[in-house]
Amino acid sequence: MSQAVLETEAAAARNMDLLRFATAGSVDDGKSTLIGRLLYDTKTIFADQLEAVEAASASRGDEYTNLALLTDGLRAEREQGITIDVAYRYFATPRRKFIIADTPGHIQYTRNMVTGASTADLALILVDARKGLVEQSRRHAFLTSLLRVPHLVLCVNKMDLVGWDKDVYDRIADEFTSFAAKLDITDLTIIPISALEGDNIASRSEKSPWYEGPSLLHHLEHVHIASDRNLVDVRFPVQYVIRPQSTTVTDYRGYAGQVASGVLKPGDDVMVLPSGMTSKIAAIDTADGPVDEAFPPMSVTVRLTDEIDISRGDLICRPHNAPAVAQDIEAMICWMDETAPLRVGGKYTIKHTTRTARTVVRGLQYKLDVNTLHRDEDAGQLGLNEIGRVKLRTTVPLLADEYRRNRTTGGFILIDESTNRTVGAGMIIEAG
Repeated sequence: MSQAVLETEAAAARNMDLLRFATAGSVDDGKSTLIGRLLYDTKTIFADQLEAVEAASASRGDEYTNLALLTDGLRAEREQGITIDVAYRYFATPRRKFIIADTPGHIQYTRNMVTGASTADLALILVDARKGLVEQSRRHAFLTSLLRVPHLVLCVNKMDLVGWDKDVYDRIADEFTSFAAKLDITDLTIIPISALEGDNIASRSEKSPWYEGPSLLHHLEHVHIASDRNLVDVRFPVQYVIRPQSTTVTDYRGYAGQVASGVLKPGDDVMVLPSGMTSKIAAIDTADGPVDEAFPPMSVTVRLTDEIDISRGDLICRPHNAPAVAQDIEAMICWMDETAPLRVGGKYTIKHTTRTARTVVRGLQYKLDVNTLHRDEDAGQLGLNEIGRVKLRTTVPLLADEYRRNRTTGGFILIDESTNRTVGAGMIIEAG
């Protein structure tokens, strides 16, 4: 194969669309098997990996190749009592690249589901057709809504164990649709599948002639995500100021970071917060050279026409479209610390985009029951995996948007000052 062809294919791969999706569901609903099936059907696993899985399946006495063993490392961690984190898997088809955030199903790992879904374009919730909706199904649907994941897929798995009964599928679909109607879910797709046998995974199955929708992989390849990005509000948090220490380059000053939203172009009028100074974009540089525009999630270096005092934690935006500059914020918090609860008066470090400050909890308005959506306004604290609405005051202003408008500038984490451990994840409701 010629070098030109290789370079063309490499360029096409770089420009290929990327879909991030998180898998969720209760224990033993088949997440590992589904991920293994996707890897197998897209030919993403190596021959020696498949041979190892086949050998392990035979030694266990399985009458089939247990594709769940492809992701068995996470289960081994559980058995050893090691802290469970999100496992990421990668695969690709000719149409799209994918990153899977494989999140644990146990209720005590709700915080890990929040971590995995926080950057996802799509959430995939599995339900065992024999059991129907359970508490974790509703919990994960609510968290998907809370985290503003744009697309949700409900996979009714193990349909082979209920004889591909359409009534079973319809009952689960109707129940979940009714629950989702109470949440802020804008795009819901429901697919009957058998992850073990591969039905409706990579292609439509003849076993469900009553189902007229797409296969799971077809939906993942074609779901429209381009319009999910906020290309209106320019938000560029400055991560690093680049001043080359070179005798040959003496007048270069660039501001490096990742575009959170909006589109940046040379010649655009911009404003720097919190100073409020204005300038124009002189150029936008990348590792591959200058570009004519930058959009999320590109990592770039922005150069301005004026010399302005800008440092890490500042934000570049448009003069007439700026985020709130606020020290008092209200947010939904998912508490992740198992050693100490969140209490009013608690002091933490807050990490918001590239800005770090100290914050104190001024009030806990209510704790939310994610199963019934009941608000407990008498709650005095938030324990592990609990969610509530709090008021915070920070030592320095945050440059923030509402989370529903911008997931990057509307999200933050709380850090324990003594242990440097992340103890909470927050979504800003109001800043001002």
